[in-house]
Parts: sequence; structure tokens; C-alpha cells
Amino acid sequence: MKTTDQFESKYSKEIFTFLKNVLKEDFGVEDHTSKSYFDNKNDNSFKLITKSNCVISGIRLSEILIEKFRSDLSINKFFHDGDQVKKGETIMEIKGPTYSVLSIERLILNIMQRMSGISTLTSNLSKLISHTKCKILDTRKTTPGFRYPEKWAVLIGGGVNHRMGLFDAILIKDNHIDSSGTIEKAIISTKNYLDKNNLKIPVYIEVRDREELNEVIKHKWINRIILDNMSIIETKDSVSFINGRFLIESSGNINERNIIDYAEAGVDFVSMGFITHSASIIDMSLIQG
Repeated sequence: MKTTDQFESKYSKEIFTFLKNVLKEDFGVEDHTSKSYFDNKNDNSFKLITKSNCVISGIRLSEILIEKFRSDLSINKFFHDGDQVKKGETIMEIKGPTYSVLSIERLILNIMQRMSGISTLTSNLSKLISHTKCKILDTRKTTPGFRYPEKWAVLIGGGVNHRMGLFDAILIKDNHIDSSGTIEKAIISTKNYLDKNNLKIPVYIEVRDREELNEVIKHKWINRIILDNMSIIETKDSVSFINGRFLIESSGNINERNIIDYAEAGVDFVSMGFITHSASIIDMSLIQG
């Protein structure tokens, strides 16, 4: 099973809830504009066309929307999620009652444009570091209510999902460490909590300098060390010091200008919040014909 298929299977309930909520937000009780012009007997065909080159994303989510909430419509796909699409190409065709299509037009466009923007940016950045072992991670810096589609789009673009939320992994950050007093106290508190509650979830921890790193490497049960806002030189030094004993992630102010340097430093992952919070949308149109 493909990674993107696994995402759909794992989060099927959350995806359904997302679609239900956004449909309620936009459609409410009725699309009065379309209802005043059309009835359910007025069938038509609409094409979704992209206005720029992109890595297309959101096709499967749009398909689920139609399957679950607009069963009077049919969809004919010309591409699949993750395909490279050229400006002007038709992505898919939707057929059925005009009223029904127009009632979800904006929702489909919002999904496709947003997800395709994220997938395209993730894909472009992944290509820059394809000669290394490093993979791009997303973060929790997502649009409220839109996290599952945005993280799905990261996968489609060739990235890797970080934790979905606060519930599926522990990430000991600077504020946790500072509030605990020392990094050692933060680690011990985490271990005690996991043991007490019999929790089997990944544990990641940020380190800001060699002193904190020296403390962390004593605890072999930690799943990943995150080098927080370290320079390239500090990153290379830390990677050499860790010497394969832990998975390593670089985080903080990593962008398209320096991602190659961090990847070539030998880290396993770079986490980049801007692939979700700052990706440009891909302009598209849904037109009759």
C-alpha cells in the first residue's frame, strides 16, 4: 500500500469529519443562488483546469467528497495525486445536476488549490536534496481545521509527516526544558510519565548546544534528536558526535536557500513549517463544457 493510501486509511474518520465540517461551513442549509436557477434535473459537465504547472493534489479528497456527500455526481479523473500537470490541462471532469456541482465548486477549488500548492513546494524542495538521505518533514504549523489535507499534501509531494498533533508523539521543546529546570529533569519526567501510563509513543527532543546533547545521548530510548536552530558548522559537528546512534532532525530557519547545506551535513530530516503555512496556492478553474 502506498504511503498516501495508508494516510487515507489511517485517518478516514478525520477526513470524513473535515469534509462534513467544511461543507457545513460553506453550504449551510442551502445554496440559495444555485437553487434559484437550477433544479436536480438540469445536468451538465464541468472541467477542472489548472492555470499553472504543478504537482497535483486533492483529487482523491475531492473524490471522497463526491462519494460521501454528492452521490448524484460522477467524476472522471485524468490524473492522480502526485502527477506532474502542465498549465491548461484538464485534471478531472464532474458530471451531474448543475445545482449539485455548483454547491461544492468553491470547496473543491479550495481543496485542490491549497493541497496542490503544498505538494508542489514540497516536491521542489525534495528534488533539491534528492542526492542525500535527508527527507523533508512538515510541522504542526498548519491552517486550523485543515491539518489533515495539508499533511496529506506533504506526503503526496514526497515529504514525510511529523507528529499529527500533541497526542501521537512527545516532543520535548525548549519551553519544556526551561520550565523543568534542566534537560535531564525534563527527560526523566517524560520517562516516568510514559512508564506510569504504559504509553508506547515516539519521543523526540530538541537540543540547543553540545551541553544539552551530552545529556540526551545517555538516554538510548529516545527516538530522535532535534538540532534546534544550529548553524551548519554546529550541525556537522553534532552529526559527527552522534555518529549514527540516533535519528537526527534539523529544525529552525531552514529554507530553500540553505536546505542543501543542512541535508549534506548528514541529518536524516529537516523540518520546515513554511511548506504548509506559506505555500502559494495553485490557481484553478471549474468551468462548464
